[in-house]
Amino acid sequence: MNKRVLCMLLALCMLFSVFLAGCKKKDKTKTDDGENTRAVEQLPFGPEAPAAVKAALEEKLRESAMTPVQKYWDDESNYGTLVPYDGIVEHIFFHPIVAYPELAFDGDYKESGIDDWMVTVSEYNKILQSLYDKGYIIVNMNDVWTETTDESGKAVMQKNTLMLPEGKKPIIISYDDVNYYEYMLENGFTYKLIIGDDGDIWSWGLDPQGKEVVSQDLDAITIMDKFVNEHPDFSLFGAKGCLCLTGYEGILGYRTHTDKDDTSAEFEANRQKEIEAVKPIVARLKETGWYFGCHSWSHLNLAKASYERVVEDNERWQNEVGSLVGETKLYFYPFGGRLDGNDVTQTGPCFKYMQEQGFRVFASVGIESYSKIKGDICAVICDRLHPDGTTLRWSRSRYLQFYDAADIFDYDVRPDYGYDFSK
Repeated sequence: MNKRVLCMLLALCMLFSVFLAGCKKKDKTKTDDGENTRAVEQLPFGPEAPAAVKAALEEKLRESAMTPVQKYWDDESNYGTLVPYDGIVEHIFFHPIVAYPELAFDGDYKESGIDDWMVTVSEYNKILQSLYDKGYIIVNMNDVWTETTDESGKAVMQKNTLMLPEGKKPIIISYDDVNYYEYMLENGFTYKLIIGDDGDIWSWGLDPQGKEVVSQDLDAITIMDKFVNEHPDFSLFGAKGCLCLTGYEGILGYRTHTDKDDTSAEFEANRQKEIEAVKPIVARLKETGWYFGCHSWSHLNLAKASYERVVEDNERWQNEVGSLVGETKLYFYPFGGRLDGNDVTQTGPCFKYMQEQGFRVFASVGIESYSKIKGDICAVICDRLHPDGTTLRWSRSRYLQFYDAADIFDYDVRPDYGYDFSK
């Protein structure tokens, strides 16, 4: 073997050693807006490294850093030719899901509300499977509408033509109150989101016996992550759901909020610790397809709120929540109560104020996935449907395009409040 060949082999061995060691340290590439797009290894190749070897190793590192869903959509052969879609984009939303029914449905005063508004882990899993089986694909709500200008230069919203794999139907999924309120901690829900040793999002909480539980099978966010990894064609280019946050008890299980009744140094010091703790959670969620929307700071009924109250609430949300999750153009009405007294025919002062603050899409709750581009102001109003105990019990026919409530309903654990699957 001549010296030149021997040197090349030694160089290749050294490069692969660097590759294996370098896999442990990832420098994440950012876009201009700070969003993580893809983890790429920055290897210390010297100028003597053969270009082909360097390129091959960089490609292997890039692939090793990608999630299963990113790998799926990185290869066009997996999904074929994309076709245009201009029809209705369905939109459903969930509240946090019940991890421990024995705590949620224990006969206390919270039982009825939880039964009305939430689904159990079992129901949620079956709903996701049904959506997938029926050909739905999750899209990012921000991709459905775009702000542009008309021929006169006026700012307007426009509905985009989505490009989807043939046979797929788009759906937006949003999640209200992803805050892990204090009342939830004693009533069968997970406590907060954390980052596991594997770098992924996990839930943390206590089971009915008070034992600490770290899981990916008890929380709506982590269950969705697992489902999409197993079924990457359920998520268009990695899109997941919109997390709609209030702020009055912090976010994502971290007590990042201020309290006008407690301005002590101890409270503020703890708040700052919680702020630092939640930042990597927010970053990882964004990296893996999640995005954020505003659900007001105080879960405010905007249909009844004064202009001054609307302004105060929004300023507090921007200071305490928007500062952590970043800008959003998506606003989700608490209680489904629309601005300006529920008037959708006119644009009142509260709606104008919120639009001036950067919000462009205003989502309420309804009996169909309705949306309308407003003509007098650059904004979209829309409704979304709500899979929960109420609609599972009493609105089967309205949700058959998504799932059959008779197959979904958790008969064994829900309280005996009756149901009528003929409706």
